[in-house]
Amino acid sequence: MSKNLITGASGFIGSHLVDALLEKGHEARVLARSSRPSEFLKDKQIEFIKGDYADIESLKKAVEGVDYIYHVAGVTKALDEKTYIEGNVRATENLLHATLAVNPTLKRFLHVSSGAAAGPSPSADHPIDETAPPNPVTLYGKTKLQAEEVCKRFFEKLPITIVRPSIIYGERDKDLLEHFKTVKSGIIPIFGTVEKKYDYLYVKDLIEGMMAAAESDKTKGEIYFLSGNAYSWEEVGEVAKKALGKSFAIKLTLPDWLSASVAAVVEDINKAQGKISILNRDRARDGKERYWTFSTKKAQRDFNFSPKTSLEEGFQRTVKWYQEQGWI
Repeated sequence: MSKNLITGASGFIGSHLVDALLEKGHEARVLARSSRPSEFLKDKQIEFIKGDYADIESLKKAVEGVDYIYHVAGVTKALDEKTYIEGNVRATENLLHATLAVNPTLKRFLHVSSGAAAGPSPSADHPIDETAPPNPVTLYGKTKLQAEEVCKRFFEKLPITIVRPSIIYGERDKDLLEHFKTVKSGIIPIFGTVEKKYDYLYVKDLIEGMMAAAESDKTKGEIYFLSGNAYSWEEVGEVAKKALGKSFAIKLTLPDWLSASVAAVVEDINKAQGKISILNRDRARDGKERYWTFSTKKAQRDFNFSPKTSLEEGFQRTVKWYQEQGWI
C-alpha cells in the first residue's frame, strides 16, 4: 500500500484518480484550498491538506512523507495569461521545490501535462511522437510546455515522469458535456469545412495509464503521450447521437472563421461579467488545426499502455452518468 498526494483532486481527472487509488487499497492525500470535500470526494477516506500553490510551507506539508505525487492540477481556461502562468508554471515549480526540500526520496512525481504542449500533428496518418519539436498554438499549450521545462530542470534531482493526455472524456467531464447537449438538441456540430481528426481517450483508461507510468522503473525522466483513437467531428457526433438514443440529428458545418468569431464574442461577454468561458479564443485556435493525433508506441513499450474502452462504450457510460445526475 502506498501513500499518494493528488493535486487537482476535486476536478474531473483528479477525482477519478483518487477513486482508482482507493479501490486498489492505497492512501490518498489531497491538496486543496478548502478542507471541505468537493462533490466528487464526499464520504471518502481521504486526508485533506489545506494549502495554496503560492505558499511553499503548505506545499511542504502536503508532499512530506508520500510515496507518489500526482500533479494533476492546472489551469485549462483563464481570463488572462498571468493566470495561466501562475496556475500551470509557478504552481508546478513551487511544488517541485517543496518536494525537493522535504521528500527528495519519493518514488515518483508524475506531472500531467497535455497534448496541447506538443502541438498539432501534420496528418491523421502521421501522429507525432515524443521526439517531435513542440509547437503549442495556445496560451494553455504554451504554459503547459513551460511547466514541462520546469520539470526537466529537476530531472537529475527528483524521479519525475511527464504524461501528455489527448482529449479526455467520461463521467464528471463538463467540457464535452456541451457537445452532448448540442447533439441532444438535434444538431451535430462540425467545426471547419475540411475533415479534422482528434484523439479521444476515456478517463478511466487515462487513469490506468497514469498509474502504470508512475509505477514503472523505465519512465523516470521521460515524457509520454497517453491517447486513444482519432475521430472526425462527424464520427464523434454520430457516436454521441447513438449514445443519446436519438434517431436523427442535423449536421451543421461551422467554418473556422465563424467559430473563431463566435468564440471571441462569447469570451468577451463572459469577461465583462468576470466569468471564464469554455468557448474562447484559445479553444478556437486549437480547433483551427486539422489534426491532434499522438503516437503511444513509447507508452506501449515502457508500461504496456493500451486503452480498453471504445468511443462507443465510453460515450454510453458517460451519457448514462450525465442522465443519472440530471446534467442532460
